[in-house]
Amino acid sequence: MATSGLRSPSAPSSDSPTVAPSGEDASPAAPESSDVAAPSNVAAPSIGSASSNGAAPGASGTMTDPMVRGRGPQNRGPQNSVARGSARVTPSGWRSSNGVPDDPHEPEPPSGVTRNSTWFRRRRLSRWYRPYAMVLVVTDFVAAALASLTATSQLSKATSGFRDAPGRFQLIAYVLLPMAWVIALWAHGAYDRRYLGLGTDEFKRVVRASITMAATVSFLAFAFVLQLSRLSVAVALVGAACYVAILRFTARRALHLFRGKGRASHRLLLIGTLSEALEVHTAVTRTRQAGMVPVGILVTDGRASQPRRAVPVPVHVNRDLVALVNEIGADTVAVCGSASGDRADLRRLAWQLEGTGVELVVAPQLTDIAGPRVHIRPVEGLPLLYVEEPKLAGLSWLVKNTLDRLVAAIGLLLLLPMFVVIAIGIKMSDHGPIFFRQRRTGREGKIFSVWKFRTMYVDAEERRATLVEQNEGDGMLFKIRKDPRVFRVGRWLRASSLDELPQLINVLRGDMSLVGPRPLPAEDGDFLGDVRRRLLVRPGMTGLWQVSGRSELSWDDAVRLDLYYVDNWSLAFDLTILWRTVGVVLRSKGAY
Repeated sequence: MATSGLRSPSAPSSDSPTVAPSGEDASPAAPESSDVAAPSNVAAPSIGSASSNGAAPGASGTMTDPMVRGRGPQNRGPQNSVARGSARVTPSGWRSSNGVPDDPHEPEPPSGVTRNSTWFRRRRLSRWYRPYAMVLVVTDFVAAALASLTATSQLSKATSGFRDAPGRFQLIAYVLLPMAWVIALWAHGAYDRRYLGLGTDEFKRVVRASITMAATVSFLAFAFVLQLSRLSVAVALVGAACYVAILRFTARRALHLFRGKGRASHRLLLIGTLSEALEVHTAVTRTRQAGMVPVGILVTDGRASQPRRAVPVPVHVNRDLVALVNEIGADTVAVCGSASGDRADLRRLAWQLEGTGVELVVAPQLTDIAGPRVHIRPVEGLPLLYVEEPKLAGLSWLVKNTLDRLVAAIGLLLLLPMFVVIAIGIKMSDHGPIFFRQRRTGREGKIFSVWKFRTMYVDAEERRATLVEQNEGDGMLFKIRKDPRVFRVGRWLRASSLDELPQLINVLRGDMSLVGPRPLPAEDGDFLGDVRRRLLVRPGMTGLWQVSGRSELSWDDAVRLDLYYVDNWSLAFDLTILWRTVGVVLRSKGAY
């Protein structure tokens, strides 16, 4: 990365090249005052920094990539006004683009940075959060009031302690208690934009707020010697927690529907080298539920090399940051990979975005790491990113193993009648064994036999050699969407995932878990490279791969998801995957 990788460009000369996509003109760029020069100590190009002739060092005057956009010749006329707040580096410090403060009547700070008043800053350009947060406040209040109504309508002793003052009870139950719930949720960060819309952190904070409310009500009842019905209080508190979680889950689903239509999302401008920006683009667009919509890339090396694949968004070079943000309508700037390495440049970028309403995020070169494993601790002004080791032992791991065997034992007993019905269907479809057993690789490379209901004809293995050319899978997977070896009942079992129920036997024996990586065939018993890491845990009946596309995933995506699960395992993560599995199975998504 260049030393000044995040600094604004110096003024190009009048013969700067114009680069535009085929069939359209280059976007007009904000002019630069001719008396603004780059500092003499800048040794390498920066974001949009140009060489003396206006072109990036090492780049030709014409870009061949039709998605790359540059700066055209400057028209110094008054009609080309500079975006307010656009900063430049000058030997004397930071000033606005024309070298003077934006407001001639406003005194300039000693640092040379024109700064808006704290009380009159612009709101964030991302507008989805405020309405969504207000909806959550209303639904949380209603949920707490609904829980009080449930307790009073179902329990006759709910008003004990307030029989002589029914008005006071109504005030506490339907006004003060719901307000206390909202305050507790706010205190625990349940309205923080960082936790809304995705992940489990939002609901963890709901649980913490519930514990706080239970402790607060217990303390007040003890302090004021109130003769309250314990059952009524428990119903009101537990009911409020359940109602809050249900309504928040409903609100999140509605938010995801809006984001699926391209609304209620962040418009993202990616800053960095082209390869790093494309990696971040791939990560943030894997799911639209994340609410990240990249709208452009601003390369930091002064040129855009030809990518190996098509660039999904326009690529810009030699552009002023604030002017580009205003032009493409971005509300968030993401600094990618090595572009965030220079602390001084990143700080100047934060200064440049002050007062614009644009959010600044940093995407480091650390991927597939879940939030609970990452902590930031500042040391002498330097934010250090701590990454904890995966927790594959301890009390949580013991609880997981115990629940696996308990659920497997209960499930086998309850599903025994269904097993009989499925066995009859298999026998009627094809004469042969009911169960199919295959050698798979388990934890630490241990070989075991996985149990499944047979869904193919008995000669399926012999016929496999004739179907190799029709294989739709890659890597170690052999998949055919309409496999002729699968009989009719077997096709229904696969679509409904009922063929995997006998794997509860493997879970009960300790060979598998309810949730984990997919159990792969042990054809050669060898796993090379990163794939070996998935052997740190027991394979599962379901997993992140199943709720993310199953057979529709490529081998690389399946391995990536398995490794993500291994590195970021937690009980809450397991419960989330089990919950998502229900919807995937009911929709038969990716099953064939």
